[in-house]
Amino acid sequence: MTETVSPRLSMQGAGAILLDAAGAVFSDDIQSRLWAVAAHMKTREGIAETVPGMNNLMIVFDPLLAAPDRVEQVLRDAWESVVPDAVGGRDVDIPVVYGGETGEDLAVLAAHAGLSVEDVVRRHSQAVYSVAAVGAMPGFVYLSGLDPQLAMPRRAVPRMKVEIGSVIIGGAQAGIMPCTAPSGWHIIGRTQVPLFDPLRDPPAACRPGDRIRFRAVEVKS
Repeated sequence: MTETVSPRLSMQGAGAILLDAAGAVFSDDIQSRLWAVAAHMKTREGIAETVPGMNNLMIVFDPLLAAPDRVEQVLRDAWESVVPDAVGGRDVDIPVVYGGETGEDLAVLAAHAGLSVEDVVRRHSQAVYSVAAVGAMPGFVYLSGLDPQLAMPRRAVPRMKVEIGSVIIGGAQAGIMPCTAPSGWHIIGRTQVPLFDPLRDPPAACRPGDRIRFRAVEVKS
């Protein structure tokens, strides 16, 4: 339960505080509480930005308008008093072509999990994922809800070029590449859904609280 968690607060420079409530396993309950804390902090004077992460929250503030010790106290009080916010997200359908040249790690992940490729695709596509946070790169979604049997440690040596649209797994999290960039996550498929467009309003296709389903349109060998 989130009531028993004592979050860790640390200064991140002169104008930011990180509230870290992460444990060994990601908690949806803690994430809901963090979303509520973020919404509350946005109403306070001097707060410039709130940035939810995976069971953590960065508060960016103007130290000329809000003293750091005061921001820290307001943050602690909010953690204790807010009503956890489930966030009214949207349902997002992500069509995926699994395997083949654009899903080169699918067979490796299946062997690691002790499952057939078909079972991996079924488990991955039947789950309902929650966008816990958006970050790391523009539009990147950190997804909770991955079947635990599909979890796989990240690659020891990251690839220098993982293509935009790659559907990936890293540790106990699922994700989608919003642009072509280095990554140590495992590639199991690809989607054509654009996650980030700087000319769109808002630029990111997904936001925290959205629910994502992956839909298998093809499984390649």
